[in-house]
Amino acid sequence: MPNKNLLLLGGIPLIAHSILEAQKHPECIDAVYVSTDDAQIKEVALAYGAKVIDRPAHLSGDFEPTVTALKHVIQAVDFPVNFVFLLQPTNPLRPENLIAEAYQLVQENQTDSLMTVTRNHQKFGTIKDNSFVPFNYTLGQRSQDLEPLYFENGLLYIMQSDLLLQEKIMGRNPFPMIVNHSYAQIDIDTQEDFELAEYWLQKSKIQYRKS
Repeated sequence: MPNKNLLLLGGIPLIAHSILEAQKHPECIDAVYVSTDDAQIKEVALAYGAKVIDRPAHLSGDFEPTVTALKHVIQAVDFPVNFVFLLQPTNPLRPENLIAEAYQLVQENQTDSLMTVTRNHQKFGTIKDNSFVPFNYTLGQRSQDLEPLYFENGLLYIMQSDLLLQEKIMGRNPFPMIVNHSYAQIDIDTQEDFELAEYWLQKSKIQYRKS
């Protein structure tokens, strides 16, 4: 999806959702930054109150890892940074108070990093020699009896800045914050993903009005 971070979701650019969510939590987030090499994204970010770090060309592109952009931001700001909260634009919807609750878990568990994960209820397998081979279950096993497996949902990452300076986005044992919410299924890469986000955004607005 070309320029997906600028597409309007609920009337505002996709990237603005993450900016506004971060701004709701001044108790743990002191400043909101957007790293980009795109002039339009920079304009939108500034319009929604974020600060912008101009990302150099050698750190841009679809194949450049996120950690190098984050490291560049840490080195570019003019004040010491303790923790970094990473909110990806492609995960625009987050449960209420997710950020505050996540930071509380970081403090309580004295961890250097946290990632949000979601319980998986699917039966996975591989195909070998034209035959399906179960991976996380045995044929005939009920879904509710599966050994718990979790997937990285991308809603939120928190990490100490020292890790980023070592080009590590997570510590050796990142704390797994379990988020079993419909929003965890939204990671926008395709038009279908975008339409799913629109559906859940509209659904949440309807529920809010009824309350």
